[in-house]
Amino acid sequence: MNKKSETSKDAADKLVKGIKRKTRKQYSAEEKIRIVLAGLRGEESIAALCRREGISESLYYTWSKEFLEAGKQRLAGDTARQATSPEVKELRSEATALKEVVADLTLENRLLKKSMLGDGECEA
Repeated sequence: MNKKSETSKDAADKLVKGIKRKTRKQYSAEEKIRIVLAGLRGEESIAALCRREGISESLYYTWSKEFLEAGKQRLAGDTARQATSPEVKELRSEATALKEVVADLTLENRLLKKSMLGDGECEA
């Protein structure tokens, strides 16, 4: 009987953990920034801030570290340039191909106009 109660307790614990995991609050980037900045201001203790916001102190310090590291990288200029992303490279090659098509069509148009007007004759 002892093993049976332990397994049902384990099953109940797993169920509770699953419910907590699915119903846990997801914080947006703006909310995280607001909380981290409130902690950096130092108007109240980190413990009080975390209690008020309903987060653990370790989560606050994780967010704070990520926030400061991102700022440090941005100020150091270590971020990958947007102009080298694969999407931008693809758009540039597409623009080049389109320019070539426009050039070909323009040349073809001029040749057709010349043939309609005759060899070297001017309409004016």
